[in-house]
Amino acid sequence: MKWFIVGASLILAKQARSFAPSIQNKFHSSFSLFASTETRPLGKPGTAELDTPWEELGFEFRPTNSHVRLICKDGEWGKPELVKDSYINLHIGATALHYGQSCFEGLKAFTHEDGSVNIFRPDENAKRMQSSCQRTMMAELPSELFLEAVNEAVRDNIEYVPPYGSGGALYIRPLLFGSGPRIGLQPADEYTFLVMVIPVGDYYKGGLASPVDGAIITDFDRAAPRGVGNVKVAGNYAADLLPNMMSKKRGFPIGLYLDAATQTFVEEFSTSNFVGIDNDKKKFVTPESASVLPSITNKSLMRIAEDEGLTVEARDIPVEELATFDEVLAVGTAVVVTPIGSITRFDDDGNAKKYEFGSEGEIGVTTRRLYDRVRAIQNGEEEDKYGWNFKVY
Repeated sequence: MKWFIVGASLILAKQARSFAPSIQNKFHSSFSLFASTETRPLGKPGTAELDTPWEELGFEFRPTNSHVRLICKDGEWGKPELVKDSYINLHIGATALHYGQSCFEGLKAFTHEDGSVNIFRPDENAKRMQSSCQRTMMAELPSELFLEAVNEAVRDNIEYVPPYGSGGALYIRPLLFGSGPRIGLQPADEYTFLVMVIPVGDYYKGGLASPVDGAIITDFDRAAPRGVGNVKVAGNYAADLLPNMMSKKRGFPIGLYLDAATQTFVEEFSTSNFVGIDNDKKKFVTPESASVLPSITNKSLMRIAEDEGLTVEARDIPVEELATFDEVLAVGTAVVVTPIGSITRFDDDGNAKKYEFGSEGEIGVTTRRLYDRVRAIQNGEEEDKYGWNFKVY
């Protein structure tokens, strides 16, 4: 497979060949498709010059070298490009603008002690994006092509992957949207897929170092029953902007939504899955709802929790059950694990009921253990017996 330069882009010269049966082999095989016949050496992570120390990166946009771009027209995906320009030329009739045909993913790449860079569970993100596309009638990107694009985006920006020991990661944001024009309500005839990358630190300042206080959001719903809460479409996050900002103004960095139908069951934090820990009964409890986005981080933690001897329960969680949890976690790709110190619910008169978890200001033992385990796997400090890490070539 050969790449050649056209303006500011590198374009794949051939279509993808057949792949080996296993997804891990598919991922590794796909990397060779992006390698030029004139070998492009893999760069060194953590060598980019930033205006902020690696250890102090927050979760915000920072420019990097390039992004990957693919176009699908009439059901056929074209050739991937590496593009340096951060702007796109979009038709004013694009269905993403008018009818919300847009979905995205979030995943991370980590530097290991040996200097290699590994992406955490990208095969799961490929499948979840396909689910989002199915629900919104967008062109699905094959897993092989998704994995190729993600690898090449990291490879071309590898100096922006935070160095081992810094606590940071390269956040990877695949985005797929309707770019073809439609005025009547119907799927587009053209779709654009992008992969952008950004070096990041903790989503919430302090990360695992300090629990955050949350508030139950009662004036707004995150997702309707039988709606699109279980897929990662852009509109779900736009709906959370106002209640999220209102919560922060009241002093609560994170909001918790209840089910829209009855307002009696815990569903999801603004951008993260909910997990409750009962240490006495050795239980890991997380909501099971068609309105909740399946978190790949939560899926990973559930597997680790079982290995740690906890019983994992995915079920309805009455809001009153908050009083029984010793620890509560907000989990997701961006936050990984954020401990929750308290959750407050206000009634119509402004009276507050506060649920507190663990000792004030302290990280729960189970929270710490689960976090340490998943981070050790991500950082290459623990054997990856699950096959979750995909090495960048």
